[in-house]
Amino acid sequence: MGKYVNLGMMDKIAAQGEFLFNRLVKRYKHLHKWARRVKTDAFCLYDRDIPEIPLILDLYGDSVSGALYKRPYEKDEDEEALWLKAMQEVISKAQNIPIDHIFLKTRKRQRGKSQYTARHEGTYKKLEVTSTWKEVREGGLVFKVNLSDYLDTGLFLDARKRRAHIQSEAKGKKVLNLFSYTCSQSVYAAAGGALEVDSVDMSRTYLEWGGINLKLNGFSTLSMDERDFFSKYSRAKSHKLIRADTLSFLPEAAKARLSWDLIILDPPSFSNSKKMKTHLDINRDYKTLIQSCLKLLNPKGKVYFSTNARNFRLDKAEFSELEIQDITETLRDEDFKGKKIPVCYILKHGYANNHGLPQIKRISTD
Repeated sequence: MGKYVNLGMMDKIAAQGEFLFNRLVKRYKHLHKWARRVKTDAFCLYDRDIPEIPLILDLYGDSVSGALYKRPYEKDEDEEALWLKAMQEVISKAQNIPIDHIFLKTRKRQRGKSQYTARHEGTYKKLEVTSTWKEVREGGLVFKVNLSDYLDTGLFLDARKRRAHIQSEAKGKKVLNLFSYTCSQSVYAAAGGALEVDSVDMSRTYLEWGGINLKLNGFSTLSMDERDFFSKYSRAKSHKLIRADTLSFLPEAAKARLSWDLIILDPPSFSNSKKMKTHLDINRDYKTLIQSCLKLLNPKGKVYFSTNARNFRLDKAEFSELEIQDITETLRDEDFKGKKIPVCYILKHGYANNHGLPQIKRISTD
């Protein structure tokens, strides 16, 4: 009986492998000319297109970084390992790349206290492998990605057009990038001609990574902690990497009467890092975060607020004095058509705030 079950399992794996192979060949044929035209060698190749094959596969030049979403049913551990190995071989054949250039991890949703700094709904799972780093191109810029160690590589591909949008708005502006992660949005702002870009994150690792990304593109930086920023360097015209908890940085910046022309607010959905004074739940806390940013925004400035939180809805009634524009669909790129992408809003002070007139409540719907 065991032999019969194993043969049946192998037939099923072979059939799914054929489906995946055909899908990958078709997707690559559709996307690679587009990718060359927009000057990127990193794009989403496959995102659970076939329900029985719950993989996400992102192409980074001659490598693939991907994840298996935990199935809604129990699957034998040995069978899963065999399945993953077979799919890895299929990916290698379909993309004509060495099998050791394919990195597959497991994405498992966690809740409550088991979560920490969750980016894009998943948690980071450290793998016991030698780190594999790669430089990839996007929009004429260069970014360093880590293909092997974490679920996320350091460059969110579904935010590609948002980064380009920020670049188009940054010329001559003072930019504040909160929860800056590896500073890809800071790189785009600097490349767009920003006067100065302040990147805030509480992770020393990510800020160092961000500094590498900025340096790769020809930009120098100053690194500092929150105390030094407020006591010495807040007025320095430079691209600064500031190690700080955004939740404490915002009120301190307001006390110091600092202001920026463009504020990027791209927080994780949830974080209970020990370095933070309190845990963050974006569905609960987004109003406070936005209001804190508005206190630092110059009269004609803009806040770019984005989130990938599940079932998120921005309550416009809470911000009736603002102009609010939902630009999510304008940011959907070719490789994410039909897929979920982070929502993104531009928030601006209303007409009255910009002209010193009595406040008129106004919401711009897009």
